Amino acid sequence: MTAEREGAVLNAVPTGLYIGGEWTASSTGATFDVRDPSTGDVIRSIADASPDDAQRALDAAVAAQDAWAATAPRVRGELLRAAFEKVRERAEDLALLMTLEMGKPLAEARGEVAYGNEFLRWFSEEAVRITGRYGLNPEGTGRMVVSRRPVGPSYLITPWNFPLAMATRKIAPALAAGCTVVVKPAALTPLTTLAFVGILEEVGVPAGVVNVITSTDSRGVTAPILADPRLRKLSFTGSTEVGRALIKQAADGVLRVSMELGGNAPFLVFEDADLDKAVEGALMAKFRNIGQACTAANRFIVHASVADEFARRVTERVTAMRVGRGTENGVQIGPLIDDRAVASSLALVDDAVTRGASLATGGAAVDGPGTFLQPTVLTDVQPGSEILSTEIFGPVLAIATFETEEEGVALANATEYGLVSYAYTQDLARGHRLIDSLATGMMGLNAGVVSNAAAPFGGVKQSGIGREGGLEGIDEYLSTKYTLIPVD
Repeated sequence: MTAEREGAVLNAVPTGLYIGGEWTASSTGATFDVRDPSTGDVIRSIADASPDDAQRALDAAVAAQDAWAATAPRVRGELLRAAFEKVRERAEDLALLMTLEMGKPLAEARGEVAYGNEFLRWFSEEAVRITGRYGLNPEGTGRMVVSRRPVGPSYLITPWNFPLAMATRKIAPALAAGCTVVVKPAALTPLTTLAFVGILEEVGVPAGVVNVITSTDSRGVTAPILADPRLRKLSFTGSTEVGRALIKQAADGVLRVSMELGGNAPFLVFEDADLDKAVEGALMAKFRNIGQACTAANRFIVHASVADEFARRVTERVTAMRVGRGTENGVQIGPLIDDRAVASSLALVDDAVTRGASLATGGAAVDGPGTFLQPTVLTDVQPGSEILSTEIFGPVLAIATFETEEEGVALANATEYGLVSYAYTQDLARGHRLIDSLATGMMGLNAGVVSNAAAPFGGVKQSGIGREGGLEGIDEYLSTKYTLIPVD
């Protein structure tokens, strides 16, 4: 990858806020730097929104709401479809941009473009399938009309780890339903969202329907939006701690909320598992996105009879992984997002080793530049280790053992989180039991990746509220209205 190519992609990214159909500087003139985590170099400086800018963005969304809600569903769908086609045309540029600002290997960035783009295609089709019902009431005294309406202006807060997919997964259903939006991408990786919104502008999404504020002052710009009675919906993806705080703020306005929060995914390997498939699934579930995913397997709970062989095979594969800048050929593990992420992962590794775990491979930071961590495997992780209760968000695979199905399920469910679980077994009856017994919103049965635009994404317990994707995804942006027409 040449420096000229990288520069051309970066220079094409808008650097302003997008409010009311116009690219504009911050009202204070402030900017902030976006850095490449593989080098630490500044790759772009962009507008740093103020609370006043946030208010202007909501004003624009409110002003555009009625006209957008009245826009024909087919028109809304065709705009999303046009955006889908444009993203597909620019897939290479978007993938490179993600790699530069987030660090993931280019091959994975290409995969995210394909995955994230499917939300545009899916919801372009769902826009014309918003339904209601009509019928006689049971008493025979009136006709019941049940209709669906857009909830109204929505505030969408996206995380740094999947810059395109998290934007499309929220923006597409909102627009399909007839809602206008204010989007606040994470300050660590805002460039992909800005490039994507440029595409929405290019295909003709009307001014004010989508507004974007980039800011280093998340609390400052969020507070006036959530306090405004004209806002009707909040969607957030991020940590459970921040999600709880946002839910409390949203309660004052009785806002509709969607929360996709933290995870602590168990990966169960039973004694009858196909170990070849289990190892492949483990590598995908753990090391995709450098382990920086809420769906990443966090606890590998392996039957004692196959634990040594599973650990041997996994360690062999992990030791051979190539670490480096995501733009380099053959790289499988890019940098973590920042120094804090490296320190957090190492602290969990050190705690586990102190409590009796064995370090099979890795376990150290890589000398800079960049924020790299060796891909790591821990075996014999002991009960009470922090790594079993804390979301790792790094390339660390931690193995604990169990003896019976009941013990394995109990260990898997011993967490406040419930986003996703993975289980490998060739016993069909056991697989059906696990569907019922594992307390998660999603599950991969002999599968290491579960996300799909056509499927509902979300968790239970403290992993969140609501669903994104699937038939359920558009429902998050629709309200139900019942009308009675008396029979004369």
